[in-house]
Amino acid sequence: MSRFVDMRGVRVVLVGGTSNAGKSTVARVVAGRLGFAYLSTDGLARHPGRPWRTPEREVPAHVAEHYSSLTVDELMASVLDHYGRLWPRIEELITDRAVGTGSGEGLVLEGSALWPVNVAGLTVPHTGAVWLTADEVLLRARMRDAGRYGEATGEERHLMDRFLARTVRYQALMVDAVDRLGLDRIDAGGHRSVEELADVVLATVGAQRAVGRSSAG
Repeated sequence: MSRFVDMRGVRVVLVGGTSNAGKSTVARVVAGRLGFAYLSTDGLARHPGRPWRTPEREVPAHVAEHYSSLTVDELMASVLDHYGRLWPRIEELITDRAVGTGSGEGLVLEGSALWPVNVAGLTVPHTGAVWLTADEVLLRARMRDAGRYGEATGEERHLMDRFLARTVRYQALMVDAVDRLGLDRIDAGGHRSVEELADVVLATVGAQRAVGRSSAG
């Protein structure tokens, strides 16, 4: 058990951010450091996910239709509505782990469904939260690499471009909410290694005196 956990008594660490900001990679390292369980909000309920093929997965027809038929505003409204419906389940999970009524193991929970306004309203103890951000150029490069953009058809590129547009819009709204509420966010750009980012997450959470807010916030 790390000295950080002994000092602060943290039982839940929340890592929010937009798609491809590096949440899952960093959260797994943080969980390993703390000896906590790792979980993504994506595993709680699915919304139309990333619209590009992988060796293991074709793009379902309903996912392709979702991104091809909706405007960026409609895509944002759809995903935020999904997160709103999912929040009571997320809040219950956080509360159970934070107060020890569920599993005795601590939890690192990551995902875009950790919308700042909802997290800011939490009053549970032993819980910290940060949001990761990344430059649009980096987000685009990561998505295009994952989707093999250079080898994709015109239709596949269109779907990826729509997903990227929604991702950028999500991050802009998220950053506005985080800053307005005085919450902690971390630049997860390419100049830091995953291990270094995990260090920053732990240091930031260690300084917090309320969920998502450092002593300086």
